[in-house]
Amino acid sequence: MKAALAPARQRDGAATRARIEREALRLFAEKGVDGATIRDLAQAVGVADAALYRYFGSKDAIAAELFTRHYGALAGQIAQIGARRLPFRQTIAALVDLFCGLFDDEPHVFAFILLSQHAHLRFVSPEANAVEELRKIMAHAQASGEIAVSDPELAAAMALGAVLQPAVFKLYGRLPGPLRARAQDLARAAALAAGATD
Repeated sequence: MKAALAPARQRDGAATRARIEREALRLFAEKGVDGATIRDLAQAVGVADAALYRYFGSKDAIAAELFTRHYGALAGQIAQIGARRLPFRQTIAALVDLFCGLFDDEPHVFAFILLSQHAHLRFVSPEANAVEELRKIMAHAQASGEIAVSDPELAAAMALGAVLQPAVFKLYGRLPGPLRARAQDLARAAALAAGATD
């Protein structure tokens, strides 16, 4: 009988952990990691405060794990776009589509990554760093003469800023509608910011 109960407990534990992660992501996106409390999270999940510690050592541990997972996934998607070696403007359009899709489809993930990056980026490995993957794309474009900005790091920063600042406006309700509706304008701005030569 005990052996039959173990898989059910594991399923319940996995479901509770998934709920903790989902609600933590929502709360961290809405209130920030510092603004969200363990009590907020426990109430959102529907468990006692102490129950959270069976799954995570601390609120910061939850935030670190969520950031590493989602930021690493974003880095992987950027790397896949870069590996296609499309012409620069097509690459930028694909990157903007990726960012807009993430914002529109998973706004809590996007907001959490955007608002938590300063606290967590120093712990991210180079292989899972979205900004490093963007830098590689810009370095390739610079080497092939597709952008005029000579410093790939600067080109990545300027192109990223052209997309992220409108996303911040969207987060605070200053831009209505889905971000995807503005993808062409954002891609054009990002390409110009990086110094697209064609």
